[in-house]
Amino acid sequence: MKKNLLTRLGTCLVLLAPLLVNGQDAVTYQTPPKAISDLVLAKPTPGVSIDGKADWMLLSERNSYPTVEELGQPEFRVAGLRINPNNFSQSRQIYINGFSLKNIKSGQSFPIAGLPANLLASNVSWSPSESKIAFTHSAGNRIDLYVIDVATKKAEKWNNSALNAVLGSPYLWLDDQTILFKATLQAADKAPKKPITPKGPTVQQNLGKAAPSATFQDLIKSPYDEDIFAFYATVQLVKLKKGQETKLGSPVILSSISLSPDRQYLLQRQIQKPFSYLVGANGFPSHQVITDLSGKTIKVLAQLPSTEGTPSGYDNTQNVPRSFDWRDDEAATITWAMPLDSGLIKKNVPFHDAVYALSAPFTGSPKELFKTKLRYGGTSWGNANLALVQEVSRTKQMGRVSRFNPSTGSLETLWERNQTDAYNNPGAPVTGKNAFGRNVVITVDQGSKLLMNNTTGSSPKGDLPFLAKFDLNTKENSIIWRAQEGSYEFITEVVDPQLLVLISRKESQTESPNYYLKNLVRRIADRPLTDFKNPYPALEGVTKEKVKYKRADGVDLTGDLYLPKGYNKEKDGPLPLLMWAYPREFNSAADAAQIRGSKDRFTTLSWGSPIFYVTQGYAVLDNAEMPIVAAAADKKPNDNFVAQLKMNAEAAINALSGMGIADRNRVAVGGHSYGAFMTANLLAHTNLFKAGLSRSGAYNRTLTPFGFQNEDRTYWEAPQLYYEMSPFSYADKIKTPILLVHGEADNNPGTFPINSERLFAAIKGNGGTVRFVYLPYESHGYSGKENILHLLWEQYQWLETYVKKAK
Repeated sequence: MKKNLLTRLGTCLVLLAPLLVNGQDAVTYQTPPKAISDLVLAKPTPGVSIDGKADWMLLSERNSYPTVEELGQPEFRVAGLRINPNNFSQSRQIYINGFSLKNIKSGQSFPIAGLPANLLASNVSWSPSESKIAFTHSAGNRIDLYVIDVATKKAEKWNNSALNAVLGSPYLWLDDQTILFKATLQAADKAPKKPITPKGPTVQQNLGKAAPSATFQDLIKSPYDEDIFAFYATVQLVKLKKGQETKLGSPVILSSISLSPDRQYLLQRQIQKPFSYLVGANGFPSHQVITDLSGKTIKVLAQLPSTEGTPSGYDNTQNVPRSFDWRDDEAATITWAMPLDSGLIKKNVPFHDAVYALSAPFTGSPKELFKTKLRYGGTSWGNANLALVQEVSRTKQMGRVSRFNPSTGSLETLWERNQTDAYNNPGAPVTGKNAFGRNVVITVDQGSKLLMNNTTGSSPKGDLPFLAKFDLNTKENSIIWRAQEGSYEFITEVVDPQLLVLISRKESQTESPNYYLKNLVRRIADRPLTDFKNPYPALEGVTKEKVKYKRADGVDLTGDLYLPKGYNKEKDGPLPLLMWAYPREFNSAADAAQIRGSKDRFTTLSWGSPIFYVTQGYAVLDNAEMPIVAAAADKKPNDNFVAQLKMNAEAAINALSGMGIADRNRVAVGGHSYGAFMTANLLAHTNLFKAGLSRSGAYNRTLTPFGFQNEDRTYWEAPQLYYEMSPFSYADKIKTPILLVHGEADNNPGTFPINSERLFAAIKGNGGTVRFVYLPYESHGYSGKENILHLLWEQYQWLETYVKKAK
């Protein structure tokens, strides 16, 4: 296997050597400087999960990155999924490798006995009473279900039949002693074999019906793919009581399943044929079915077509029922939405959606609950007199939340805001468990107020998370607690909403994130619950600052500036600069100018961070704001996309050069995905930079003809826009050295690897300086250890060659 793997690596890892004008250089994996390697491979801080009473904390440990050999194991790529053919699960998972429990009151930590060797855990879930914790374990050729008893600190395997985790969550708790899970039907070696000679060609056709679609990847492409999907996605529902298994109903392809609040019924989305070749499994034809706990069908709520027919435009929807869900404050009531505009948002109607309900035994007629003037976005249920209804308009970037009284049917707007207006975000309503054990919106102060938790808390001073009370009568949001400047702290759990007992996560530039128990009523000192240490000692002494500057049209911009340890601009002079960014669209210049992020956050690194290079003598401007703003109410942001990119970049360079920190003649720009698209555009249309780093980008917008990012105009509606926004159109102008990196198995809609292949060929054909790194097995985000280390080496070499040592 290793010989075959190395052969495949040699085929995939084709690089253009830095000093070669033309040709190929099949290289072995390289590693970046030790300071960078140590940072990226630092052991992650454990994950934390706390029960609702704040009695117990579950700590989850994981390793840093899988090897390329692990990443390169066989997989099926069908129906928008990536399936592990050996154990009926999704491939490329990041697993938990260790568990422990900590008693919050005593502070004592406990190991868990009975965990399987070489633990590969996922799908962690507390039982209804939170006395047990379930998780799945990938045991090579099968998925098993383990349950931790919190009282005994022991884990036991409960199942006999292997679990199927291909679609959605593989199990759910019925009660503390009973779990419902999806079981496999056959062993993996019974999977259909691909015939050498097919029965005939694969044929698709369309008979005059519009079917616009995003450019999804890993789709079904042949009858064999259909057979593979059906084999791996078909499950048998099983009721499990620690080793005792009872089958429920017949085998079915089950996309999702949810339990009614009274635990008497199941809502199932059952996938039907014909399978689509244009959308993934989530868009296949389906039936929404209510069954009882024996598997007997009680009601077929809807027979839904494939989503292929969804009209283009972000606020358009199919003219069919959608958003099926249980009402959390009643025993067994199902709700759903239906468009009143035939699914076309531009239709001039007083209401665009209606929401209906049907209660057990599901034999009557549906009841209309309310209508919405925007597109319905969901309901957070509270009690018989309170629910919060969300309405959205993606095109207008607007959101609205209204109070619905289920008893009277009244619907009253509580707040409405532009979704890009972070300063006026009131937060999210705090929820608590009701008599059914469901999380519902809670009220305080005799039911007159909502408790609102804003874990970001954007403000002119930067992000300062807060807890507030929203008065349902006056519609005023009054902050009762806010993070102090100099640190970043947000509320993770509201243990007691009346006495305001809270759990928070607090950090600063020099203090790694840790958890604390707070009491706002008694105002006693916060009690630390964890003591996680700094995993990045090499970054100690690196300074971080939120810098502010203006672009030429007056829009305020910010970025996170990192400077090397011990740097003194008077002594050391201007530094080479790496600018990292990701464009965002705004309908409002005022919203675009808002400050995002906090200078007081602890620096946490992932493989894709540009901050590694601050250890190598670079100034790094991370999260450099790149807003793209609509020029007028009747205009769209992308109408002058390139011009705004240039203004943003010029403003940042001018600001840091003016501060004496950056050498304006040694600046690089980089980004991932849409940030890579931005980078290529900047190199095509400006001479501001010495080099560019572009990872997994889309460079030819005609390959995403039905829209991209927040652009909902199609190619045929705005062909000139698509041409002008595509850096591929201007490949002959890209003379600044550009490093292109792409995962050969990119699964993100729109960023097909052919984008980088063709841009490389175009720049090379026009005599530009370009290097293309094709990472074996990698998806849109990278995860293989060797690939990540090599990526960081490639970026380092490019910066050293074309930026730091530039003349």
